Amino acid sequence: MTNSYYEGSKMFLWLANLTGINVDQVNFLISQFVALALASLFRTVLHPSKTNSATRHGFGLIVGLIIGYFCFGTQAIHLAGLPALCYIVIRTQSPEIMQRMVLAVALLYLSAIHLHRQMYDYGSYSLDVTGLSISGPLMVITQKVTSLAFNIHDGLTRKEVDLSKNQKYYAVRRMPTALEYFSYALNFPALMAGPAIFYRDYMDFIDGKSFMTVTSNGTIDKKNQDKTVVIEPSPIKVCFQKAILSLICAFIYIKFTPMFPIASLKDDDFENKSLTYKFVYLHMVTMLVRFKYYFAWLLSDAICNNAGLGFNGYDEHGAFKWNRFSNINILKFEFGSNLRESIEAWNMGTNKWLRMVVYERVQNYPIVLTYALSALWHGFYPGYYLTFANGAIFTIAARTMRRTVRDYFTGNAELKLIYDIATCILTRLVMAYITFTFVLLDFWPSVRLYLHMHLCLHIVAVIAILIVPRVIRRAVPGDSSQLSAKGRIAHALRKASPLTNSVSNHHD
Repeated sequence: MTNSYYEGSKMFLWLANLTGINVDQVNFLISQFVALALASLFRTVLHPSKTNSATRHGFGLIVGLIIGYFCFGTQAIHLAGLPALCYIVIRTQSPEIMQRMVLAVALLYLSAIHLHRQMYDYGSYSLDVTGLSISGPLMVITQKVTSLAFNIHDGLTRKEVDLSKNQKYYAVRRMPTALEYFSYALNFPALMAGPAIFYRDYMDFIDGKSFMTVTSNGTIDKKNQDKTVVIEPSPIKVCFQKAILSLICAFIYIKFTPMFPIASLKDDDFENKSLTYKFVYLHMVTMLVRFKYYFAWLLSDAICNNAGLGFNGYDEHGAFKWNRFSNINILKFEFGSNLRESIEAWNMGTNKWLRMVVYERVQNYPIVLTYALSALWHGFYPGYYLTFANGAIFTIAARTMRRTVRDYFTGNAELKLIYDIATCILTRLVMAYITFTFVLLDFWPSVRLYLHMHLCLHIVAVIAILIVPRVIRRAVPGDSSQLSAKGRIAHALRKASPLTNSVSNHHD
């Protein structure tokens, strides 16, 4: 019930032996439920109206360090080491170039830890500071310090007219103090499993301004903020719901994962199964693995909410929403009708970070570079790079197909429903097809399985990217909208272009 590489506390080894759960996972559970209880102090005893910001910073930092040492032992020094090096760069280098240097330093530090882990504990899913099995603390800290560096760069060196709406909102216009910086990097509510919260949002939480940005009518009188009454809704109900749901996810993962072992994908017998069987098995394996992430992210989300983090206004019925920093939207991911929708619902904090530091800042190949950074951030297992390379390919393919054919199906409710169901099913197949390598980790077993599946979806993706836009004319919204479902399909075929036509005629 323990791992020789794991350096966390062995205090609850007896509980691990009793339950059959590894001690690193027992420690994670205990630390998260302790954090859930302590988070309420932020809303009550340490409310901004009752104490100062320094006290709130100190409380979050000290508890974070204690939890880090409890879970990782001497490895916890890396939790302070990475942000310390980056802070030196932030304070000593010019803001013109500092953000790139911070990104390089943080990724080099994280990469060294990843490589060390692979050398001495290859393929293990025990929990260490990199958090191989979840979006762990050192990975989240990397997101925090790099996003802060880019926010400082935006606030101190760039003109406001050159900033995107997102960059303008998160721009930081003064250097953080050491207490502010390390409290932001190591605060305990989001330490173990995220989500990655941007610096402005964290400072608004510490200073008691997070509820000021969203009121019942969506506005606030900035000239008379002291006289504005803002109701702070209680997160107790939603915290309880998320904690219970997280435990249900943990139960499903523990109960059913042994029925679909990932190691079976390497067996010769599996390669002889039918293509249908392989797709079903891949879907079950990857879906069950996701429940581990659902558990960690939902529980972390509950901790943040209990501290007062994550209020997101009101829905159309006037009910409180506590999903501003949520890492996962389970229903949207599992039943998304296209690849983009599913990807946006998965690890949403990381998606925001990737958009902040890469996607919005590069001119050439933003999708490819975004996936490349995501792969590097995760580590160096070959399976990761297969997943993200395939992700880039299938994202381009899905975008091309959507632009080309979707509008042929949107003018008729019946045909639109059929289209949505078909794309939902296809998205599930694609997600299983490209993400099993992320779980399998190894290169050759993954490639061998792809070959035994005849690279079927890869071929479909190539056809979607290179051939479909040349054969089918891109639909115009409203074009043939009055036709029946059968008539719209016939209309699409009549509009088909010859293969000799230029692709540029069919793309914006």
